[in-house]
This record gives sequence, C-alpha cells and structure tokens, in this order.
Amino acid sequence: MHNAWMRSVAGRLKSDYRFSPVVYNVFVYPEPTPEQRAAIEACAQSVLDARNIYPDKSLADIYDPDHMPADLLAAHKALDKAVEAAYGVDFDGDEERIVAHLFKLYADKTAKDI
Repeated sequence: MHNAWMRSVAGRLKSDYRFSPVVYNVFVYPEPTPEQRAAIEACAQSVLDARNIYPDKSLADIYDPDHMPADLLAAHKALDKAVEAAYGVDFDGDEERIVAHLFKLYADKTAKDI
C-alpha cells in the first residue's frame, strides 16, 4: 500500500524516488483490529524468516524480480493480503485500485479537518 502511494505522490531525482514529508505525512494508515495487527505482524515475521534462509545473498539478489525465491514471494503476497484486509479491501495487489482507495481515504480524512 505504501509503495503504491509513494510511486504516485513522491518526486523523483533521476529515476530514484524522493521520500519526503509529503509522502509520509499524508499517508493514511489503517486502524487494524487486534486480530488484523497480529496477522500483519506474523506475515511480516514470515518475510524476515524467508530472508534469513538466504544469509549468503544480498537483498538485491533475493529481490531480483527474475530470481526472487518462491518462499519470499509467497511471504510478501501474504503480507500484502493481510495489509489489504486491515484497510478493508481485497484488491489482490491492483495498484490502480489501491491508489484510488488511498486517495479516497485521504480526501475523507482531510474533509473532516476543514
């Protein structure tokens, strides 16, 4: 969710994203239930555990899109699903729908502040 948001609102310097307060401060975080929070934490730990299986490889190596280990990819997909559940959506990683939803949440949040 956050990476999709960043790709939409962050500036760039050459091809690198410029992470600034405008990216972070306006991101709308979900308010997960205790069960959702526990699911996210467990999935995040699974990502870390999957990374630890490859101590001899760099992050660049294991996150190479053409050679990403299947267990790490599965752990990330489970984490994405858990985060989407905390937002109350099931977009299956569809970035366009994710960004549209985040902008709606942002608009709703800022409308309350006026």
